[in-house]
Amino acid sequence: MVGPMYDFVANPLGAVRLTFDKTIGPGSDPSSFDGKDWGAVDLFRHFLFDQARLSQVPILNGATINWIKPNTLVRFRGMIQDMMGNELYVGAYKDGSVWRTNKFMDISQCPVELNSPDMRLWERRLLYCVPVPGLNSWAESTSEGAVNMCMDSTSEQRDKRRRMDIEAVDHNDFPVSGDESEDSPSAKRMSVACSSDFVRHHSLQSIMLLRHGLPIALHQCQMNTREDPSSSQYLGPKNEGPCSSHVILPDVDRDSLPCLVKIYDSPESELKLNDVFEFVGVLTFDSELPSEKVDQDEFSNGLCDDVSVNLPPNKVPRLHCVIHRKLTAYDFLQNSPPTEPKPHLVKEAREALLRHLTSILGNDGVAAHFMLLHLLSRVHARADNVAVGKLSLNLTCISKETASVFGTKLSIVIKNLLPFTKCIPLTVEYLNSASLAPKKDYQINRLIPGVLQLAEGSHLIFDETCLETGTLNSAGVENARLLKALTELQKVEYDFKYYKMEMMADVQMLILSEGKSNIMPADIIMPFQPSSAGPSDVVPTEVLEAWRWYLATVRSMPHLISPEMQKVVENDLVTARQADRSLGSQDFSRWLTMGRLISASFGETSLSLEHWQMVKELERLRMDRLK
Repeated sequence: MVGPMYDFVANPLGAVRLTFDKTIGPGSDPSSFDGKDWGAVDLFRHFLFDQARLSQVPILNGATINWIKPNTLVRFRGMIQDMMGNELYVGAYKDGSVWRTNKFMDISQCPVELNSPDMRLWERRLLYCVPVPGLNSWAESTSEGAVNMCMDSTSEQRDKRRRMDIEAVDHNDFPVSGDESEDSPSAKRMSVACSSDFVRHHSLQSIMLLRHGLPIALHQCQMNTREDPSSSQYLGPKNEGPCSSHVILPDVDRDSLPCLVKIYDSPESELKLNDVFEFVGVLTFDSELPSEKVDQDEFSNGLCDDVSVNLPPNKVPRLHCVIHRKLTAYDFLQNSPPTEPKPHLVKEAREALLRHLTSILGNDGVAAHFMLLHLLSRVHARADNVAVGKLSLNLTCISKETASVFGTKLSIVIKNLLPFTKCIPLTVEYLNSASLAPKKDYQINRLIPGVLQLAEGSHLIFDETCLETGTLNSAGVENARLLKALTELQKVEYDFKYYKMEMMADVQMLILSEGKSNIMPADIIMPFQPSSAGPSDVVPTEVLEAWRWYLATVRSMPHLISPEMQKVVENDLVTARQADRSLGSQDFSRWLTMGRLISASFGETSLSLEHWQMVKELERLRMDRLK
C-alpha cells in the first residue's frame, strides 16, 4: 500500500507504476498479466469506494475541461454512442533489466525492440461516449469540492506533490524535460526494430505508428485483408487518400463534450451500445494540436489513423478507464432520501405527485392517474416481438391552443422529474428532414447519432398539434416508420449501409394530438378533459427531489402475481372477452401492465385484488370517454 504522501488524483499513473513494479520484479514475466490487472484497480477501488473519496475526483465536462490537468484522475458520465473496436499498444517493455508499463497511457516513452521477448503487445477497447442525450440540468453531476480543492492548490504546490510522487516510484518512469539530451533513453519515444516476420504480417502504417510510440487499431494491422460486412467486427472500408489532422466529426463541441474512453481488461458483454456509465480514469487531452506528429509521407499507402484524424485529441479528450460502473436513474439523484422504500414515504410521495399532476392537467384526475402509470412504465421483459412493460400514452382532444398551455406545463414537470427528456414538435418538415436513425459513415468510420439513439429510461414528448397536411418524401416515410416501430416494439433500426440492425430500446413515449395519432399507435388513448387552467404551483426543490426518488425507486421494484390472483385475473379476462369480442391479447397485456404499475405506485411488489379493481375502474372511465 502506498504511503500517505501519495496523491491518487494528481498522479494516478504513479499508483499504476508502483503496483506494477511491486508485482513484476527482476526475472518476472509480465505475459501472465496479458489482459489482466496486477492490483492497480484494487488500489483505486479502495481509495474511491472503501475510503469514500469518489467525490474528490473532478467531473470531466465542457465547463471543467479548461482547468483539469492532463494525466490526472477524472470522472466522466456519459452514454456509449459508438463502439470503435480494439487497438494494440505496447503494454510492457524491458528498460535494461527492469520491466516498465505503458498501461493507461497514450504514448510509449522508452526504447523498445518490436516483436522481441522484451516487449508485450496488449489490447484495449475504444468507446466513443457523449453526455446522455436529453440530460436535464438537475441531473448533472457537480464536483464543487474537487473544483475548490484544485483551485485552492497553486501550481507550485501541485508540482511539488508530483515530484514527491514521482520520486516515490522511480524518477526514470517519467519523460525528462526539454533540457535533457534527446539521446537520453527516457526522453525517446519508442524506437522500433522490426523483424522480417512482423513486416510480412503487418502494414507499413502499423509499423510506423508503433515506431512512434502510438497505438494501432486492430483493423489496421493486417495487410490486404477483406472483411465480411455482416461480421460484428466489420469496420468498413478505409478512408483512402491524404488525411488532414483537422478533420472533425459533426456535433463535437465543448458545450457537449464527448470523450474517447479506453477500456482495459473488461469483458465485452459488460459495456453495450447506449448504456450509461461513469468512467473513472486518467485524462489525456491536448489543448493545442501536438507539435510533434508522425509524418504522413512516411506512410506509403497514404492511410492514417482513423481515431487520431477523425477524433483529434485537441477536440476529444482521452480517458484511460481504471474503474467503470453502470448508472441507473437513481444514480442521477443529487440529494436522495433513504433508498429503502418505506410504505409511509411511498404513500406520501404518491399522493403529493398525483395531486400535482392533477393540477397540471386542469383537474383531470383520470388523465393524471394514467400519466403517473406512464411515468412509472419500463420494459422489464421481452416475449417474442413484444416489449413487456411499456405503456405509451396518447393524450387526445388537444389543440394548438391547449398544447401551448397544458403541453408546456406537462413538459416542464416531466423535465423536473426525469433525468433524460426531450420534447419534439412533430411537423411534416421535421419528418422530411430529421435524422432519426443512427447511420454508419465508413469514410470516417463512425456511427453518426440519430435523434432516436437514446439511453434506457429516456422520455420523449411528441407534439402532433403542429402537424398539418403535407406530403412526406422518402425520408419522411422512413422516419414515420421508425417512430411507429419505436412505439409498438421499442426497437430502433440502425443503418449500417450494407445492412440494417434492430437495436432494443426502452423509451417512454407521450403523444399530444387532437385526434388519435396515426403515426405512433400508443398503448393508451386518453381523451383529455381539463376543467380549469389555473397557474401552476411552485414546487420546492426538496419536494421535487422526493418525487424523483419515488419514481426511480418504485420503477425498479420487482413484481409478481400470486396463484390466487392469477385465477381472478384469468376469470375477469374471460368475462370481458365474452362481453366484448373485439378485445384481444394487446388489451389483456395492457391491463396486466397497468396492474403491475398500480401496485408499484403504492410500493407493492405483488398484485392485490384492490389494485386490480382500480385497473378495471380506470379502463371503464377511459372507455366512457372514447365512446
